[in-house]
Amino acid sequence: MARIAGVDIPDNKIGEVALTYIYGIGRSTARKILQETGVPFNLKVKDWTDEQATKIRNYISQNLKIEGELRAEYQMNIKRLIDIGCYRGIRHASGLPVRGQRTRTNARTRKGKRKTVANKKKATKK
Repeated sequence: MARIAGVDIPDNKIGEVALTYIYGIGRSTARKILQETGVPFNLKVKDWTDEQATKIRNYISQNLKIEGELRAEYQMNIKRLIDIGCYRGIRHASGLPVRGQRTRTNARTRKGKRKTVANKKKATKK
């Protein structure tokens, strides 16, 4: 397995797909990386030479923000919104949808598993 930016990328996949295993790199960015470094798109990772792998490593480290650095930036952005107390920050803090989606139904991804609340029992007449 090739190791780039602290991530093991699979050998048996083509370079364009294998690079997407790195957080912050999608298909279009992977294609751009391969184009800039001169590595063929359809070449599998196991067929890369050491020189090609080194070129890719260097390009990524110099030009892209990926993995831990990118995750930290996202977390800092969310923390900033929470600290200034804006609407989006409040929604992040309370674990509700941030971008105006409805919450009466759906929104399960943000709210988590359903917590059923039982109805109050009515008093029986004698």
